[in-house]
Amino acid sequence: MKYEVLTLGAYQTNCSLCWDEETKRCAIIDPGYQPETIVRAMQDRGLTAAMILLTHGHFDHVGAVRPLAQALNIPVYLCEKELDLPEGITGGPLYTTAEYADGDEVKLDGLTFRVLETPGHTPGSVCLLCGDVMFSGDTLFARSCGRTDLPGGSWTQIRESLQKLASLPENYTVIPGHGPATTLDFERRTNPYMTRFYE
Repeated sequence: MKYEVLTLGAYQTNCSLCWDEETKRCAIIDPGYQPETIVRAMQDRGLTAAMILLTHGHFDHVGAVRPLAQALNIPVYLCEKELDLPEGITGGPLYTTAEYADGDEVKLDGLTFRVLETPGHTPGSVCLLCGDVMFSGDTLFARSCGRTDLPGGSWTQIRESLQKLASLPENYTVIPGHGPATTLDFERRTNPYMTRFYE
């Protein structure tokens, strides 16, 4: 797998393009803003969009979903638990054509995205694992974690989700929904929200 992170919009949301090196078909993860920029980035790299994968339904992660999905005729995956979020934080009705849940796998040619439900920031937040990369949405950030004070947020749930991530046996490069990349091992050792779960 190859991937590239585009940081877009006023909230500096990380949108990731992940593609199979042989077929050049790609998944778009969390296209929150600027569909034209995303399409141009794919064209520059010779990529063809195959699907959109969403870590959660907040407006800064889904704003470009509808125009991209309709223009490119591709499916949009989202955890069903996000569909009850109020439109004030989703930016309108959530656009989705497919659902996934904990343990599901989404295949794209030679790539497999494994879904981990990690509620807390929102009820249906997920992390996506592909190879040795974790796309953590707003569950896990470098030295921090997602806020839980918005509708649907839960401090108890996000603590359980961080414990779930800390207990994974592998190390991963972590691409969060905002901010710089990190690694799961580094976060297990230094992130104050994770160190309590890691020995």
